[in-house]
Amino acid sequence: MTHDAFGNSLKAWRKQRRLSQLDLAGDADISTRHLSFLETGRSKPSRDMILHLADCLDVPLRERNRLLVSAGFAPIYAEHDFDGDAGTAIRDAVDRILCAHEPYPALAMDRHWNMVAANRIVPLLLSGLDPEFLRPPVNLLRLSLHPDGLASRVVNFAQWRTHLLDRLRRQIDVTGDPELIRLHDEAGRYAMPVDHDNMEKTVGDDAGADAIKGLIVPLILKTDAGVLHFVSTTTVFGTPVEVTLSELAIETLLPADDVTSNALKQLSSTL
Repeated sequence: MTHDAFGNSLKAWRKQRRLSQLDLAGDADISTRHLSFLETGRSKPSRDMILHLADCLDVPLRERNRLLVSAGFAPIYAEHDFDGDAGTAIRDAVDRILCAHEPYPALAMDRHWNMVAANRIVPLLLSGLDPEFLRPPVNLLRLSLHPDGLASRVVNFAQWRTHLLDRLRRQIDVTGDPELIRLHDEAGRYAMPVDHDNMEKTVGDDAGADAIKGLIVPLILKTDAGVLHFVSTTTVFGTPVEVTLSELAIETLLPADDVTSNALKQLSSTL
């Protein structure tokens, strides 16, 4: 790698964050001249300077390693395969969280929205789907928005689709990940599910009629146990220093009403 490689990467991240050289230099407490020299390759950064600038730019851990390598340094953040032997501790921590969430559904996904773990309730809500969408790795965005996936079962599909795509766009703004950009473009081309308008009119009129209406976007899902109303939450691990763990998100679905809560408890009793 050349110094230019680091400088080009640094400049790309600065532009990704919509910062001028003056803005970043001020945040990093360095001169604009020095920052300019770093971006053009006229100055070689120290490892500490790379990490300092990465902090100022809120660069993800995976990309911090790449910045270090581009400047000739070894990566400092470990990365373990979630399914490998070295990922046992991560899997154990994730499984403990997912199991504790039962009888409500919870799952974990990686940075590209691929499901890497789920508790026992999740498969009960996916029964009867096209096996193509359930073949690992299960991509949760495709599963949720494709007309042959869950889309035909989501009562408030238009609202839920907007929520997921907005969330994906925010993730793209943070990471600049080309795979996420391709995923967004693909999902944006999906057709609306058949009979979507009729479904929203017949079931959606009372959707979210409880205290959460107007506060959050619910997930209203048709299942074998009836129409269930969920509040979704996303949890990430605080202050991770390992790449895989830093990119994991725990997705939990909480019942938005007593009917849903009781239905999930009944479902879990069959396990």
